[in-house]
Amino acid sequence: MTMTKQDTDALRALDGLTDPRPSVRLRTALAAGTAPDPRYVGRLVECCAVEPELLVREMLTWALTRHPTSLTLPALMREVRSEHARARGQALHTLSKIGDRQAWPAITGELLSDADDEVARSAWRAAVALVPAGEEPALAAVLATRLGRGGREARMSLSRALVALGEASGPALSAAAADPDPRVRTHALATRRLLRDPDAGFESAIEEAKRVVALTGAPTTDDDDRADR
Repeated sequence: MTMTKQDTDALRALDGLTDPRPSVRLRTALAAGTAPDPRYVGRLVECCAVEPELLVREMLTWALTRHPTSLTLPALMREVRSEHARARGQALHTLSKIGDRQAWPAITGELLSDADDEVARSAWRAAVALVPAGEEPALAAVLATRLGRGGREARMSLSRALVALGEASGPALSAAAADPDPRVRTHALATRRLLRDPDAGFESAIEEAKRVVALTGAPTTDDDDRADR
């Protein structure tokens, strides 16, 4: 599509997004959200994919939420298929902030099991925000296949996502609590504890689950009940 002079002039307002100073990039993103212009969307999405500063990325995401979803959703749904992890992760994060369930088809099983922990965590949060009514148990079953994997932050994020799904996570967590892998059992028992008592805290729930798994070996119904108390 040929750009008019008006288009070029409008996009000059975003020149600050390539400035080496984060403060300038932050102010430019703020201005783009304060006075939205449909012509900004493509550039904002592009900048999200490469912006190194978290605060600036958050402002870019906010700016995108201020624009029409008819423009932002298609661009972001394409971006989640990028070969670059940061682009995928930030696009997923922005979709979760927009919260429009029309974006649900973009949340694929491949993204939910992305090799990059940050992308996977963003996908879990987006999935919980966008899942259609009635699809929660199926989503929980997919998320439960990731139990016991990744580092502390990834495991904590996964527990939070499963807890956010509420009782729909129950069957998936019960099945995982009988998994032969003690890491999976521990994570499942800890998440069940958090589901019943969100104030318990992730670390204490994990430590209690570890004790149950170590003392009992193969899980039983009584073991699960003790881990939930």
